[in-house]
Parts: sequence; structure tokens; C-alpha cells
Amino acid sequence: MSLKQPDLLRFALVGLGGGIGAVLRYVISGYVQQLSPGAAFPLGTVAVNLVGCFFIGALSQLADAHGIFTTESRVFVFTGILGGYTTFSTFANETINLMREGQSGGALLNVVIQVSLGLAAVFLGRMVAGWLWRAV
Repeated sequence: MSLKQPDLLRFALVGLGGGIGAVLRYVISGYVQQLSPGAAFPLGTVAVNLVGCFFIGALSQLADAHGIFTTESRVFVFTGILGGYTTFSTFANETINLMREGQSGGALLNVVIQVSLGLAAVFLGRMVAGWLWRAV
């Protein structure tokens, strides 16, 4: 597989944006969680997911209605920064897009699959890791 120059640029933009998003997630999530010391509920994660959803919604509307993003800036902002910040925002945006396209069944299926299989995958991963740890 040979990479072309535009591919290399997009990889760099995703990597740079992803780093920025991950740092923002760490800082904002930690800050929000510190505002409620002793809270067992993951308020920081909720805050990050809601903020990410708000921004991907607002920026998607601007991109769709006004075409304000180039391919490269879209890769940097949506896949990089917002993807590094929270993939939940991408999931939510894709679900809304399915609904907007009249695919309510697909939207519901996306929610059910992502949530139920995501929870199942975490549970399975924990089980396998526990089993492997005991086997070593």
C-alpha cells in the first residue's frame, strides 16, 4: 500500500487534532469531576460527551448548510479534534443523520447495537483479561 501526499496530510491532521482533542477531554473531564468531589457518578465524562455532541451538531450544521469546511479542515476538526475528544459525538451525529435521512429504523438499530454491544464488549474484555491474568 503506497500513501499519496494527500493521505499523509490527512493522517497528520487526524493525529494532530486527535492529540488536541484527547488533551481537552482529559482537562475538561478532570475539571468537571473536581467540581463535585466524592461523586461516584462520572460527571466529567457526561460533560465531555454533551459538549462534544453540541459542537459536532453545530459544526455539522454549518458544514452542511454553508460548506465552511474543506476536506482537510473537516478531517482535522471532526475526525481529529472531536474524535479525540469524544467518539460519542460521532455516534450521536451519525444517528441524527440517519433520522434526517428518514432511516429511523437504522437510527434505532445504531443506538441498540452501539450501546448493547459496546457494553457487552467491555464486559467480555474484562472477563477475558481476568481469565488470562489467572492463567498466567
